[in-house]
Amino acid sequence: MSNPVAPRRGPGRVALISARAARGLDEDMPPLAAALEARGLAPEIVDWDDPDVPWATYDLALLRSSWDYTERLEDFRHWLRRVAALTRLHNPRPLIEWNTDKHYLRDLAALGLPAVASAFIEPGEPPRPAIERFLAGQPCAEFVVKPAVGAGSRGARRLGRAQLEAAAAHAAVLLAAERSVLLQPYLEAVDRDGETALLYFGGEFSHAIRKGPLLRPDTDPTHALFAPEQIAARTPEPAQLAVGGRVLAALRASGRAPRAPLYARVDLLRDPSGAPLVLELELAEPSVFLRYAEGAAERFAEHIAAALEAA
Repeated sequence: MSNPVAPRRGPGRVALISARAARGLDEDMPPLAAALEARGLAPEIVDWDDPDVPWATYDLALLRSSWDYTERLEDFRHWLRRVAALTRLHNPRPLIEWNTDKHYLRDLAALGLPAVASAFIEPGEPPRPAIERFLAGQPCAEFVVKPAVGAGSRGARRLGRAQLEAAAAHAAVLLAAERSVLLQPYLEAVDRDGETALLYFGGEFSHAIRKGPLLRPDTDPTHALFAPEQIAARTPEPAQLAVGGRVLAALRASGRAPRAPLYARVDLLRDPSGAPLVLELELAEPSVFLRYAEGAAERFAEHIAAALEAA
């Protein structure tokens, strides 16, 4: 159940949306709630699927750690439509719906953005021929098989080119559950450099972190809410910031986000030449790693307050 909420209205009531399974795991919640309270706002942590939450009494609903939605996508989409009709949801519902399915990577590539090569296998399609076609076009020694709707590396496997049977079997399990499958090359630089995540609030760069490699060779996918992560603060390179800026500019230019998203995370890897590639664009429920940068929680709270004032 969610925290008790009083049936009242008042300027500055902010729903910080989580999930029962994520309670106590979202490290961003305490500093963000404290920063909002310091600005005179009234944050309350609530679960997205709690039927007793009075959504219309909030001035703004901020999606933060609804990390179990990937297993209940249709329920989640129905909830998005209902809540967006009752209060101001951030990020906006159309942006969240687009971003929760990694087919969006095709859209980013079509916009000319440097993204990790991605291919999809759809339910009803035999997996092995699709995997063979993908590998024929990729010089990678290893590749990743994962659900197109997923989070926290759940359901993801890192496999070698010779492990076609294992890859096809894993893809078949996902396809049998009516889940699309995403194929990507495993870029070896991640084992040395990790991922770089760029965090933006209101379209403005806030900070960056380094995330250590998550996938080990030929191991079963995690069934936890998310795989254990090794996080550290990182100073991004100019080339990485340039790619992040291009991604946000493309969202505006394409009409996906006429206004800058209230929050965004751009996850980058290096290609074999060292150039940054977009691995994921996180606009729905990303961790934003507030405790790894001084003032990050206050910057996020400032943009939330500005969104309330603009509304």
